[in-house]
Amino acid sequence: MSGNEEQPARYQTPPALKCISCPFRLRVSIWHNTATCGPFGSAMATASLLELNDEQTLNALGNAGTQSSGLWQFMQTGAMSKHLHAGRASESGWLAAELAAAGFTGPAEILEGGKGFFAGTCPDPEPENVLRQPDVKWQLSLTSIKPWPSCRHTHPIIDCALEIHQLLDGKRARKVGIKTYQAALDVCDYPEPETEYQAKFSLYHTAAIALTDGLVGMDSFDADARQRSENLRRATSVSIVDPYASNYPVSWGAEITAIAESGESFKVSRKDCKGDPELALTSDEMRAKAIGLLQYGGLEQDAANRICDDILAMPATPKTPYIFTRFIKYLDKT
Repeated sequence: MSGNEEQPARYQTPPALKCISCPFRLRVSIWHNTATCGPFGSAMATASLLELNDEQTLNALGNAGTQSSGLWQFMQTGAMSKHLHAGRASESGWLAAELAAAGFTGPAEILEGGKGFFAGTCPDPEPENVLRQPDVKWQLSLTSIKPWPSCRHTHPIIDCALEIHQLLDGKRARKVGIKTYQAALDVCDYPEPETEYQAKFSLYHTAAIALTDGLVGMDSFDADARQRSENLRRATSVSIVDPYASNYPVSWGAEITAIAESGESFKVSRKDCKGDPELALTSDEMRAKAIGLLQYGGLEQDAANRICDDILAMPATPKTPYIFTRFIKYLDKT
């Protein structure tokens, strides 16, 4: 496998596992696949960067799987566990590969074993799906990228609302009607969000703040933002209708109708969710998101740009990226 082929192979692991290991009904109701499948992807990526041999990589994947976890129970109270899931998945895979490099063994049959990943996450896995159609597009190419820092179910609504904001051209909306699918309401039915986290899971707030501000960013869910959205949020209704209800989960679409104070009506719909393969982010949008997240984490814009440049250059350079050098030096000492 060439270096360029290895890059996508690292990231193919989690979505491929998601497709074979757990039916959609369980992924969305019990197991959070970011947390269950993520450790495998992190382990495979780190194993590749460390140039582990086949046996070491197998050990890394085995111990990534034994750390697999992550339940949706946090949704009942709006707890912050979802953030832990992503970070812990990355850490688990990294740790598994680090241990493998040091000779630590892991279960080879972590996926198909009688007490393994498939047995624990679902009753009817279909592992043969991985090789059933080897020439079709990789699952990586079907992966969605979230453009906004809120629940994915709110994104088609945000997309519609941002377009309506432009159509309003300075006018104010006084009433909003949302049409969507049942799962969106099940997860994001917070008409009066009391916390930043609940606001990220509120169809009402995300529609109102996008219509009001004309943008959605990291500060669109704090107390000030919730206050700005209050009046319009309370004038927002949600209904479950076709085609959005029947198209889900193949398509995550929505429709918004906004009535301006002048009485004019504006309607915008989306069949697919922005960031899905059918409505993919552009390279510039991807970069802007990455830089925004890095800056939110405390980096200056120049430093964030340098990191993006270095990561984008990875497939073309034989050298280990500097962002991993300290990690590898540490391994060499242990």
